[in-house]
Amino acid sequence: MNRALPDVRLRVPTDEDAHAWHRIFADPEVMEFHGGRAAELSVYEELTARQRRHDAEHGFCLWTLVDARGEVLGFTGAQPWPHAWGPAGRIEIGWRLGREHWGKGYVTAAATTTLERVRSAGVTDVVAMVNAGNTRSIAVTRRLGMELAERFTLPSSNAEGHRYRLAL
Repeated sequence: MNRALPDVRLRVPTDEDAHAWHRIFADPEVMEFHGGRAAELSVYEELTARQRRHDAEHGFCLWTLVDARGEVLGFTGAQPWPHAWGPAGRIEIGWRLGREHWGKGYVTAAATTTLERVRSAGVTDVVAMVNAGNTRSIAVTRRLGMELAERFTLPSSNAEGHRYRLAL
């Protein structure tokens, strides 16, 4: 049975969103596949500033995800792959959501909007880099129609990673 996706909005991150992301991502469960703990506030301040630049330059970024009431839930969006290892030159779609919002369809709704926006910006395919143990994110890639393209070892943890791909 398919349920309707929730109403979500994506906006370019603001300075205030760095504080919201820092608070939301302080949960060890949220950070399980992202180093296990929240980064310092300055990391989120730099990240939101970088995303504003990405949006200005590319027409897309990791947008702040807000619900119908305007509450910040996390982020969802796309950016050029930011690391020296992995799919250099590719556009990565990604998401991170506060624990209390898991399992409600927010990421799938926001990622679907993201795919529409990056397609409109001229992107022809995207990748998603996911820790092989992150079954929730793997389920999102499947709902988006992404296909497993590669298995690899994550340099930060030596865990297995998956690269998913979707042609737009």
